[in-house]
Amino acid sequence: MTLTPARSGTSPGAPAAGAPAPGGGRGTRSARVLRLAGGRLSFAVRPRTAAVYGALLAATAAVFAVSLSVGEYTIPLPRVLWALAGQGERLDLFFVRDVRLPRAWVAVLVGAGLGVAGGVFQSISRNPLGSPDIIGFTGGASTGAVAVILVLGGSMVQVSIGAMVGGVATAVLVYLLALKQGVQGYRLVLVGIGINALLLAVRDYLITRAELTEAMTAHIWMIGSLNASGWGEVIAVASAMAVLLPVILALGPRLRLMEMGEQAARGLGVPVQGTQVTAMLAASALTGAAIAVSGPIAFIALAAPQLVRRLARTDGTALFGAALMGALLLAAADLAAQHALAPTQLPVGVVTAVIGGSYLVWVLYREWRTGHA
Repeated sequence: MTLTPARSGTSPGAPAAGAPAPGGGRGTRSARVLRLAGGRLSFAVRPRTAAVYGALLAATAAVFAVSLSVGEYTIPLPRVLWALAGQGERLDLFFVRDVRLPRAWVAVLVGAGLGVAGGVFQSISRNPLGSPDIIGFTGGASTGAVAVILVLGGSMVQVSIGAMVGGVATAVLVYLLALKQGVQGYRLVLVGIGINALLLAVRDYLITRAELTEAMTAHIWMIGSLNASGWGEVIAVASAMAVLLPVILALGPRLRLMEMGEQAARGLGVPVQGTQVTAMLAASALTGAAIAVSGPIAFIALAAPQLVRRLARTDGTALFGAALMGALLLAAADLAAQHALAPTQLPVGVVTAVIGGSYLVWVLYREWRTGHA
């Protein structure tokens, strides 16, 4: 459910200039106010948004359950529940708890993290193309990780740190280059595309200078895959999300106000530049932490925020909804990657690239039709 702080005399859900109008405010008109703490705290609860979020949760749970059940060794769902409880046959316990469960959790957590990061960047840029994939932050994180893999031969922890440092450094560089009397959405996107191209050249150069086995390892990682995901990867991405998500979600109301325009946000008391910097750094670090355990999985951050806005008909950033949609998209894509061409397993990045590429073409076509491109 969407919980948006209710403010008298303001309209946080007002559509931003240059941002697509996802539903004309129909969800806003049907909002109900929920009051807590004796009326000192109130929230707008939109029934349609709550229904969409509930459906996304149910769909994610269903995909999660199926991913624990199917495979070369199929386990009926009742036996899956027994295995989760620590009961049942030894093979059931091994496949459910040691093989499939950590991979399913990595898919859900990485998808949620990328969805939230995409929502932040699209809110700041007020542009549906303003996702980490397009504006270079994923490229910066992957370049940092590849540098650690090829130059330092680093461990998973070191690769994670390298990815986070690369993502944050890229965010700072893009922000400074795009900063001119504030940050305009299309300037941010164009600068990010240019920086992404430079980072791609650096990454390719590192691969050409590496030994064959190291280059193959880096290349496989760059495709994006959840194969061999274990509990170490689950702990790594869960720890990063536990630190970064509260910061990002706390900035959600400010980001919604900023979508009305910087001058309007300043008039409502929002520290615009401070909010932009904090949100970009946190979202960049979250992107780096997510792709450190999975590789640079494409298009989840681009598609998830926009899809949930259209389904729920919200007029502004829906970070919680973007997390749910991202989790569902990546979990479903990984399930398809494992079993679409069984017994051959595809890297999940291949599946998301096919889906996301089609979505990107649709977004560009829509922007062209509406005159924004």
